[in-house]
Amino acid sequence: MFTDGRSRRVVFLAHCLLNQNAISDGTAEVPAAHREILRTVLDARVGVVQLPCPELCCLGLDRGDPKGGERPVVAENTRIRRQMQQQPAAGRLQALVEQVLWQISEYEAHGFTVCGIVGMNRSPCCGVDTTSDRDQEIAGQGVFISAIQSALQAAGYSIPMVGIKAGPEALERIRTLL
Repeated sequence: MFTDGRSRRVVFLAHCLLNQNAISDGTAEVPAAHREILRTVLDARVGVVQLPCPELCCLGLDRGDPKGGERPVVAENTRIRRQMQQQPAAGRLQALVEQVLWQISEYEAHGFTVCGIVGMNRSPCCGVDTTSDRDQEIAGQGVFISAIQSALQAAGYSIPMVGIKAGPEALERIRTLL
């Protein structure tokens, strides 16, 4: 008899947690990926689904960011939020939301548990509890997370979401999902 060693449990992680190279210039916290976050998930025997980076997929790598880590003249988070709500980025964002919803439906239809979605607080796109606008962290969700949550609710899914910032507290928030 064939034995399947999968845990049948997955968590969706914000793209930048696994690839800091995709984020805005001057905002990376680590050179590549947040190892402790990935280790925490894998130690819990949960598979990782990397969310697409909405900023990269909708706006590209050159988002008008300053080079060399300088602070932008126009607050990058305000500019990104505004651009994500205009065409063609808004159409691309909707396509990404539909892809995430399809993946979740596939996992659930085949008996997997989707433990949750982990977003990056303060992000104009992937913040869960906080986002940013006018170069300030504010309460609310980023445009991508908000669109995913709306799509999940419309489809009748109840998937927990947590927002994190890098650090020990992030690992505890992730563990609540696993």
